[in-house]
Parts: sequence; structure tokens; C-alpha cells
Amino acid sequence: METIGIIILVISFIVFLVFGVPVAYSLGLSAVLTLIVSVDSLPSFTALAQRMATGLDSFTLLAIPFFILAGELMNKGGIAIKLIDFAKVLVGRLPGGLAFVNILANMLFGAISGSAGASASAIGGFMTPVMEKEGYQKPFSAAVNITSATTGLIIPPSNILIVYSLASGGVSIAALFIAGYIPGILIGLALMLVAGYHARQFGVQVAEKVSIKFAVIKFLDALPSLFLLVVVIGGIIAGIFTATEASTVAVLYALILSFIYRQIKLRDLPAIILNTVKIVAIVMLLIATSIALSWVLSFENIPQSISATLLSFSDSKIAIFLIINLVLLFVGVFMDMTPAVLIFTPIFLPVVINLGVDPIHFGIILIMNLCVGLCTPPVGSVLFIGCSVANVKIEQVVKPLLPFYGAMIVTLIIVTYFPELSLWLPRFFGF
Repeated sequence: METIGIIILVISFIVFLVFGVPVAYSLGLSAVLTLIVSVDSLPSFTALAQRMATGLDSFTLLAIPFFILAGELMNKGGIAIKLIDFAKVLVGRLPGGLAFVNILANMLFGAISGSAGASASAIGGFMTPVMEKEGYQKPFSAAVNITSATTGLIIPPSNILIVYSLASGGVSIAALFIAGYIPGILIGLALMLVAGYHARQFGVQVAEKVSIKFAVIKFLDALPSLFLLVVVIGGIIAGIFTATEASTVAVLYALILSFIYRQIKLRDLPAIILNTVKIVAIVMLLIATSIALSWVLSFENIPQSISATLLSFSDSKIAIFLIINLVLLFVGVFMDMTPAVLIFTPIFLPVVINLGVDPIHFGIILIMNLCVGLCTPPVGSVLFIGCSVANVKIEQVVKPLLPFYGAMIVTLIIVTYFPELSLWLPRFFGF
């Protein structure tokens, strides 16, 4: 029965996607078709509807709409410009200066907003014309922006880490947040190595030297934005508030900061909230149908079957992780991140736990794999945003993206086989 269920699930999902059915509906319909094999149609529809409703009835999930709203406020509130100016002071004089600025600004803004899309839009929209003026080709600038924007999904706070916590059965969100710092910074450094090599090859200019007084001014300008990270992550670590409560603090802080910067007025709030509601509706529908499908997988014993099959090949962590990474890299090319996390966490997590792998470490590996997928056609959402902002075609960006893909995958391999890179900070803080 498990084999039949897997076949129906995979084939139906692929067919729906090929015919252009939205991912959320494809997930729900595939779940129904798979369940009907074992259960009558009416109970199947009833059970899945209940699972979708109860799956969204989670206090933890409340953090997602608030973090999305905080990201929208930051995107419109002038925070990106402050961070870009600060990044220029830090790395603008290095070889490949403006590319480094783009990467560092994305790391900072992505970490504050928790959204790769918002980061690619905000930073790319400002940096692309500036980089082009200094001799960088548009496709290369877009490639830098697209890949570095994904670091915000690993460096906390991150909505997708909250989704993983839900899918894994309650792995500590605080521990996941802290675990993302070192891997996220490593990805940023790896991308900078590629950008620096490109800068040396093509002899692009570096930023002008600035005075210490100017540097201090730009740091003080960016300090209120950077302090949001201290408030949110520091509050979670100290036990002052939960991740969900931290998300509301982030909204309040971002709103006040945007008013101080005078980039947002009261009349702008309805449009910002409406856009947030649209994004939240899409995300929550994806989560609901993904949860229903995850329950069907469990009901049909599909994760156990896949786990037994993988472990029958080998009980080596190296071999199993290699297989899992290859599968996730492939999946990320064709599936959006949220449903991928909700579907493949219950499939692969039992496998790695049997091998003694920490769920926190696996969560970071999972997200790093899927971040590569966000930058690849045909469904890479960050790829589309980055190309749109830079006004370039996807086929123009693919070639300059290749070395950045390589940097991301090499970092993924290092983090995969050196778990302390993910686990040292959570253990240091007692998680």
C-alpha cells in the first residue's frame, strides 16, 4: 500500500504542476488522491479539511504574519538605505567593494527582515544601478543580489525556521535561530570570495576612502536598525519573550523606526497591511495543504518506508547525507521552500535521527539546500525578484550565477559534515 501511495502522490503532484495548477492546490489534491486509495472519498475530504484547520491552529505560526509585516515595514521604511551606507563603510574599500556591499547589506537586511524576497527587492533596487555605474555588468550584479538575499533565511529571525520547528514536532525555535548565525555568515563569506575573484579579473573600481568621522556617522545612522536584532534575538535567548511575542515586538520597533526615518506616513499603512495580508494568505494556504499532505504521508507510513529503504542502502552518515542533500537540491529546483520543508521534514528527519543527528543541525542543512533552489529556475522566487529588480532576463543571469551556486554548495557540504558549525552556539547558550 505504501508503494501505491508513493506512486499516486508523486505522479499526481507532477501532473498538476505540469498543467499549471498552483502549488498549494496541487499539494491538497495530491493528498486527497493518495488518501482515497485507503479510505472512502467522503471521510478523506473530511479528514484532510480537519487537518488543514487544526494544523493552522498554532500559537507558533502567529510569528509568521508578524515577521512578514515587520519585513514590509522595513522594506518601505528606509532601513535598507541605512544598512547599505553602513556596509559601504565596512567593506566598500575591499576589492569588489560594491559587490561586497551588496552581499553584506543583504545579510544585514535579510537578518532583520527575515525575508529573502524583501531583501532582494530592497537591496537590489538600490545597488544594481550603483554597481552598473561603477563598471559591474547587470547580470553579475543580479547574481550577487539573488544569492546573497537567501542568507536572511538562515541568519535569524527567519520565518522558514519557524515552519521547520512546526514540521519537526517542536524543535526549539530559539535554538534554530542561534544555530543559523555561523552557517549564514559562512555563506556570505563564500559569496564574497567569488565576488572578489570576479572583481580582480575585471578590474572594477572600489569605493572612495572615507574619514573616520563619516564612518562613525553612518554607523550611528544604522545602529537603530541593527539594534532590532539585539532586541529580538536577545529577548528570545534571555527568555524575556517567545519567538511569537518577539515578532510583535519587531513590528512595533520597525513601525516606530520607519516613522522616525520619515519614510512611512499613516496613510501608507493600509497598503502595507494589505500587501502583508496577501503574502500571509498565500503562505498559510501553502502551510495548510502541506500539513494535510504530511499527515497523509504519515497515515500511509510513507516516511517509514523511505527511511527503511535509505538505511538499507547504508548506515553511513556520509552516504545518507549525500543522498539527502542531492534529493533536496533537486526538490528545491521545482518546489517552493515552505511546502518542501513541511513535506520532506517528516520524511528525512526520522532517518537522520536514527543515525544520531541533531534535529537542529538537520534543520539548518535542510534550509541551506532549499535556499539554492530559490535561486534556480524554473520556480526560484528570489531569482524572479532579483531579475525583475535588475531588469535582466533569467537566461542572462544563469551563467554568472554558476560560481555563486558552487560557493553555496561547498558551504553546504562543510556545514553538513561539521555539525559543530550549527550546534556550537546553541550549546553555548544552553539550548
